[in-house]
Amino acid sequence: MSEVMDCMMTRRSVRNYKPDMVPDDVIERIVTAGTYAASGRGKQSPIILAVTQKELRDKLSAMNAEIMGTDSDPFYGAPVVLVVLANRQMLTYLYDGSLVMGNLMLAAHDEGIGSCWIHRAKEEFESEEGKAILKSLGIEGDYEGIGHCVLGYAAEPEAPAQPRKSDYVYYVKEEC
Repeated sequence: MSEVMDCMMTRRSVRNYKPDMVPDDVIERIVTAGTYAASGRGKQSPIILAVTQKELRDKLSAMNAEIMGTDSDPFYGAPVVLVVLANRQMLTYLYDGSLVMGNLMLAAHDEGIGSCWIHRAKEEFESEEGKAILKSLGIEGDYEGIGHCVLGYAAEPEAPAQPRKSDYVYYVKEEC
């Protein structure tokens, strides 16, 4: 089995992180992998906010928790949040951003870093507070939040894969 296939088959979502920060060079490699995701017509509609600043990380967590209706940290203590947004003007923006998320999670696993896709980025960045965050960062345009890829060192071992469901794939072949 190739290393890529092994990575795809062994990656799991991590929901409990150590507080240790991921080194900048590792984050850079993960983010770079995100920028190489396929995109409709090669237009590269997504952007990535790589957040390691605790103040903004905690603000995003609080916004996300409020949307979710909880007081707990929806980022599971992960010290790094990669927010993927995509330009709504591109017809494929949602798919483009989703592919970026997949690349980020696979690259993180390849680097020995845990990850998890956290939803509600759409609602966060449609809010006035979310729009103000983007504006404060000099980001202009019609961007929709696709997801948060939280990163960090797993606080416990990853669980093995669940068996794949029996009706996952339907083959339609030529008869011989």
